[in-house]
This record gives sequence, C-alpha cells and structure tokens, in this order.
Amino acid sequence: MRSAGTGMAAVFAWSLLAAGTAAAAEPVQITMWSNWPDEPAKKDWVAARVRDFEAANKQCAVKLSFIPKADIYTQAKSAVRTGQAPDVFYLEPDQPEFLTGGFLEPLDGHVDLAKLEDWAKPAWTYKGKVYGLPVEAYTVELYYNKDLVKKVGVEVPPSFQLTQSGFADLVRKGAAAGITPVSQGVGDRPFPGGLLLFESLLRKLGTEDYGKLLNGNLSFKDPRVVEVMTWLKGLVDAGAYPKSFATLKLGESHYYFYQKPGSLTFPDPSWFTGRAFASPESGGMPTSFPLGIMQFPSMDEGKCPTCKTLAVAGSFVMYARGKNKACAGALLESMATVGNGDKWTEQVSLQTGLKSDPSKINSSHADYFAELNARNTGATYFFGTPLMYYRGKCAETYTQVINNALPAGLIGVGEAADKMDAACRKGS
Repeated sequence: MRSAGTGMAAVFAWSLLAAGTAAAAEPVQITMWSNWPDEPAKKDWVAARVRDFEAANKQCAVKLSFIPKADIYTQAKSAVRTGQAPDVFYLEPDQPEFLTGGFLEPLDGHVDLAKLEDWAKPAWTYKGKVYGLPVEAYTVELYYNKDLVKKVGVEVPPSFQLTQSGFADLVRKGAAAGITPVSQGVGDRPFPGGLLLFESLLRKLGTEDYGKLLNGNLSFKDPRVVEVMTWLKGLVDAGAYPKSFATLKLGESHYYFYQKPGSLTFPDPSWFTGRAFASPESGGMPTSFPLGIMQFPSMDEGKCPTCKTLAVAGSFVMYARGKNKACAGALLESMATVGNGDKWTEQVSLQTGLKSDPSKINSSHADYFAELNARNTGATYFFGTPLMYYRGKCAETYTQVINNALPAGLIGVGEAADKMDAACRKGS
C-alpha cells in the first residue's frame, strides 16, 4: 500500500509531465506572499524553506514577497475575487471569509496532514477539510521586567502568579513610581487591548463558561464577568496603560516595554520573540534585558487559575483558483516536516503547528524557551482568541469597546457590557 506522501508525489510528477516539454525547459513560477517583513527570524525561516524547495524542485520557481499583514489582507481580499491572488499566501484563522467564500484550496490532497499537530488542525478545518498550513502557534503570556518589578517593591511568588489584588498593587506601585505598569497599544491592531481582560476572564470562568461567553451564550452582565471588568476598570483608572495607548502600534509597544520608556509588564502572545529577539539596532530587546514571564493573575474564586489561551496564527494557504497548484501544493508539502518544525522553534523561539522533535531543538535562547515551557507546564488550554470566535458586528464591537474604549477609560463597565451583549449575545 502506498503512503499518502508517495501518492501525492506521483500526482505531482504526473501533472508536471502533462505540462509538456516547454514546462520542463522553463520552471513553473508561483507567487507567494508572506507576512513578517520586520521580523528577521521568521522572515529568514520562510526564505530558507523557499530556497530548499527550489533546490529540490528545479521545475518550480517561487516569487516570494514579504508584505505587512494588514496589507496582505487588504490586497488578498480584492485579489481572490478578481482571479489575481498569489498561489500561496499568508493568512490567519481569524479571516473566515476566505473559507466561506470558497477562495481557498483544501490541502488534504497536497500535504500529508499527519505532519501537522492534531491540536492545530481544527483551526483550519472547514466542512471536514484542512485549508491552512499552521506554521505559527502561540500562547498568551505576561512578560515582565524583573528588575523594575522588584524596584517598585513587588515580589513575584514561586508560582509566578500574583493574586487579583496583588496585580492591582503592582499597577498602583508602578504608577506611583512613574513607571508604566502595562505596555499596550491598539494603534494598528484590533485585539491587544483585550488581552489582560480576557485572559483574566478565562481564569475566572474556566474553559466551559469562557467558551459560552465567546460563543454568545453567556451574558457580559453575568456577575463574574462584571466583577473582572470592574477590576480591569480599576487598573485603568490607576494608570495601568500608556497615555499613548490609543495610537501606540503593536511593534512600538514592544519597544516601549524593553527599550524606552520601559514598563513593568507586557501582555503579548508568545510571538513576542519575533520582534524581541531581533538585534537591538533593529528594534529588538537588549541582550542584558531582565526578561521574565509571569502567569496572568489568579482571580478571586476563579474556576481555573491554570487556564491560558493557545492558538494558531501565521499560516499559509493556497488560492483555489490558482493555475499552478502542483508546484504550490508541493511547496507547502516541503514545508511540513518535523525538521522544519524544529528549525522554526529553534530560530524563532515560538511554538508551531508543524510537528517537531523537542529533543533536537538547539536554541541560542534556550533559557527563554525553558522558562516559557515552565510557565506552560500543567496549563489547562483554551483554544482560540476572541476574534477567532467573534464575527461581524460582534467583532466590530469587541474592537471598539473591549480593545479600545474600556482600557482607554472612555467607557464604563455597565455600558461596555450592554454593548457587548447587544452585539454578541445569542440566547436570553
């Protein structure tokens, strides 16, 4: 019996032969759009995978472009409708309109899905088919400056988890010392302003009720939700966030945390390393920076203090109307190997949805990765961020209210709960 990989290789070879002698003489060129133009480790990983593929597949050539994510989304939404989309492009699971619109090619016939982590496949599964190669996976973490936290008089416990009141005390002491407690900005992203609140809600509610909240089956007026939102509003009023919160961009919030002016903490998905581990000259973290990773605070009477979010992010998809699917599919198949998963983790210091072998990973940031693994040991995972669940008016309201107005101090808890229920609540 032939393996799936052997079958796909045969189909690929046959399709190239069918193209005739002209195709053999002239490589078939495919286009590929990738994110991460300003994240050197990720950019280098993608470029190396393309070089490896071209070296092993002389009949294919890849025109690779690195484009900021927001621009990829804008351009791709237009290009898929006009038939001008690239053969392979970057996408994240929070863009379901590409799936529902029929613009993506199922990968089942191109990629051996056994090479993907089982927990990562559901993020790209639609009507029984898998549509995305999940290269980048992440947990949501709470980074902190060990020296500054100690300087303001807060001792992080052996559990690395402050209590609800303990974190509020950290915020007050940081603000009193003239140090921003929480670096965060929403100038170019629809989600960072909700990280602290929703990770805290997850720990308060537990995975089942938190899932109900994200699916519209639990009210934002639930007393437990109101309690956590009120706690968050107290942090905001105490000066938790930068004064430039509304305009500070995601990349700038990294620099704000570990360069200037500096902050006590930085809630961020573990893709933090993409910018932080660049050279300091390129906006990265100083090599001597006293980086630590806390757990998000435990909530009073919280149901799941060990809960945290795990999700799939940067992925690569195929255009359903692409004219060069043999080469495009072969490119994605060549990327989906354990060795490439190892290289991603090694070079980027970030989780991946490709299968990997931790025993073979040799990272220059081994101390960081060991700490990240320690914070994730014993965790109870909830799969997916709010914007992977919220759609349409609900997603817009999340961005306007939870991501912007509430953490900016522009709206009260009651009004925020009313707006979220009006846009997202499904049941009575």
